[in-house]
Amino acid sequence: MTVSNLAQLSDELKKTDFDSIPVIDATAPEFEKRKALAEEIRKACLTAGFFYVKNHGVPESVVENTFKESSAFFKTPDAVKKSVAIANSDNFRGYMGLLSENVSSENKGDYHEAFNLGLDPEVSPESFKKEGNEGLRHSENQWPEKKDWDGAEEFKGTVLSYYKELLGLGQRLFPLFALALDLPETFFDDKTRHPAAIMRLLFYPGLDGREVDELMPGIGDHTGESTLPLHPPFRDSCPRALQVKSASGWIDATPIPNTFVINIGDQFARWTNGVFVSTRHRVLPTLERDRYSIPFFFGCDHDVLMEPIPTCVTEDRPNRFEVMKAGDYVHMRLSETYSTK
Repeated sequence: MTVSNLAQLSDELKKTDFDSIPVIDATAPEFEKRKALAEEIRKACLTAGFFYVKNHGVPESVVENTFKESSAFFKTPDAVKKSVAIANSDNFRGYMGLLSENVSSENKGDYHEAFNLGLDPEVSPESFKKEGNEGLRHSENQWPEKKDWDGAEEFKGTVLSYYKELLGLGQRLFPLFALALDLPETFFDDKTRHPAAIMRLLFYPGLDGREVDELMPGIGDHTGESTLPLHPPFRDSCPRALQVKSASGWIDATPIPNTFVINIGDQFARWTNGVFVSTRHRVLPTLERDRYSIPFFFGCDHDVLMEPIPTCVTEDRPNRFEVMKAGDYVHMRLSETYSTK
C-alpha cells in the first residue's frame, strides 16, 4: 500500500460506522502471518480504534495475582493509602481517592480510587540513567511500607511482575503496528527502549443499590493521552463496564477471558497525523458489586520527537499537529487531567 493510499483509506473508513470490536489473534511467528495480522490491526485502528487481542503471551496467573493484590491494597486503611498519596509526588505517582480525578469538565468527578505507577528502577535501571527531558520523566514510584502494611512487599513484587509483562507485550506489538503503517518492522525499536509506560490500579466501589449520579461515572467520556493503552478484562461478572463510542452510539466492550482490550491513544493518533483513530470511551458506574481494572498505558521514549510518521503525511495531507517531544505532550495532558492538591 502506498503512502497516499493509506491516508486515503483512513479518510474513507472514518465515514463508516462500527457495531462491534474486533478480536485479533496475536499468534504470528512467520513473517507472512505477521503481515496478515498487521492488516487486521490496521483495519481496526482505522475504524474502531479498539480491538481485543488473544494469545498475547501474558500468563493469566500473573494477571489474576495482580488483581488480588490490587483488591488487597484498596481494602487497606486510609492511612496506608494516604501514605502514598499522589499529592506527595511531582510526577503523577501514587494514590488518588474517590472523585479526585475528572476527565470531563461536565461531570462532578470520576467515581473510582486509583494507584498510579510508572517505569520502576527495579524493572529498567538503565532508563533512569538516560534522562534530561524537562517535561514527563522517569521517577521513583511510591510504595506502601511494610511497617504500615504487612502485605506491602508482596504487593510491590506482584504489581511489578505484571508491569514487566505488559511492558513486554507493548514492545511485541509495535513491530506489528509498523507493518500496519507500511513501515519496516524495526521502525519503532529505537523509540521504545525506555518507554514512558504508566500503569493504573483502579477500584470502582459498588453503589449497592444507591441511585446512580450520571455526573459521577466510573470514568467520564474521554480519549486517552498515551500511545497505546492496554486493558485486561474487568474482574467481575458485570456485563457492562467499558464502553466505546461509535457514530451510532455506545458499544459495550464486553469482557472476554484471556484477552486484552487495546486502543489507540491520542499520542499515537497525533503521531500518525490522524490516520489511526483515538476513539472516545467511558466506564459506567458499577451498580451492585465492586469492580477492578488495571490499564497499562504504553508510550514511546520521552525524548522522541513526534514528527508525523512518513506514511501518514502527503502533499494533500500535511502535518495537522504541532511537533512535540513525547514526554512534553504527555506531561501537558496529565497536568490537565490530574489535580493533586
